Amino acid sequence: MIRIPSRPGLALVLALQCTGVLLPTPAAARPVEVDRIAAIVNNEVVTTVELKERVAQITRQLNRQGTQLPPADVLERQLLERIVLEKAQMQLAKESGIQADDATLERAISRIAENNRMSASDLRAALTKDGISWEQFRDQIRSEIVMTRLREREVENRVVVTDAEIDNYLATNPEGVANEEFQLAHILVRIPEGANQRQLMERGARAEQVLTRLRAGEDFGRLAAEYSDAPDALTGGALGWRTRDRVPGLFTDVVGQLKPGEVSGILRSAAGLHIVKLVDKRGGGNAGPVQMQQTRARHILIRTSEILSDAEAEARLRGLRERIVNGANFAELAKANSGDLSAAKGGDLGWLNPGDTVPEFEHAMDALKPGEVSQPVKSPFGWHLIMVEARRVQDVSDERKRNAARNALRARKSDEAYEEWLRQLRDRTYVEYRLDKE
Repeated sequence: MIRIPSRPGLALVLALQCTGVLLPTPAAARPVEVDRIAAIVNNEVVTTVELKERVAQITRQLNRQGTQLPPADVLERQLLERIVLEKAQMQLAKESGIQADDATLERAISRIAENNRMSASDLRAALTKDGISWEQFRDQIRSEIVMTRLREREVENRVVVTDAEIDNYLATNPEGVANEEFQLAHILVRIPEGANQRQLMERGARAEQVLTRLRAGEDFGRLAAEYSDAPDALTGGALGWRTRDRVPGLFTDVVGQLKPGEVSGILRSAAGLHIVKLVDKRGGGNAGPVQMQQTRARHILIRTSEILSDAEAEARLRGLRERIVNGANFAELAKANSGDLSAAKGGDLGWLNPGDTVPEFEHAMDALKPGEVSQPVKSPFGWHLIMVEARRVQDVSDERKRNAARNALRARKSDEAYEEWLRQLRDRTYVEYRLDKE
């Protein structure tokens, strides 16, 4: 099965059809209603054609996975709510000027094909077999890129992890950087911001009903698809395998007390009410000393845009490289020309471990000797000049623990902040459902 995001969604319907107007037909034939409005999201509509396309694709996907389908009306409701959230995010991205250019899109599609060990033509054929048109797929991936960039801007770039938090994490959670992993699934009953007492009681009763059915032996995946308000509801609420340090903070203590197959009680967060299931666990124990080769490097980044092409960016870097080879100071040119945050430090990236940079950058950097400057190197971020200053072999056990703790804290904060941000976005989005009115 192709590993692509499971959210197509193309509104390929004329404005006239969106109103529910019947197209003229021969006198002997019955009028056929082409399309109707399923919902209005701010100033944009979700059509029944769009909704039915989504239902058909998710149904095929769940059937391939062997996942039991929720009732048809529940599946339709879940998918309509997902489309509403996606449209709200895409509308905000458009207002904020966030886009995904064709070059970025093509790189993303190439990576999807490579990850599935396919050529572009094989990928296209496989999508057609799954009932997904090439244009639909491209639009889907473009939307995924845009929403990822929106999340980075609105949530992840605002998450701060302090050294004091890392110290506290390591002191109070010594097993947090162990090799133990947990396979988790969850159900979220979202509570609107500023919910009144009636809403709180309704959502609480809904969560209690789900928990009762789970403890009676009903399938977790099916109940997640039927009741969960989380984006992963239709994949059974699966969170996948996570090391202890990547388990959401709310779940950490509970997960450690569960046995595989068990579910928690109802947990409360800012986003709503959660029920978590420990599907399985593996590993355990702390790693010993780790010796690793590190590289001290600088770089100059030139980002491409609508007004600066790949060819122009590459040419600019070739000119800068020639100046450096002829004696110009790399750090000074980085301060004046680099589009990266490291520009203020003369492009200094510090000591880098394997895997700290994207593969294109790392491969070019590893081929350099200390003191050498690369030719222009293209990565998903733009074009780079790279200079290696030094290399060393270092015991990075403590550093890795701190990095693991920092990543864990950042991931937790980011996940929690994203859930809260989605809730706030949904609450301030005007939504009018029309299915029940037609």
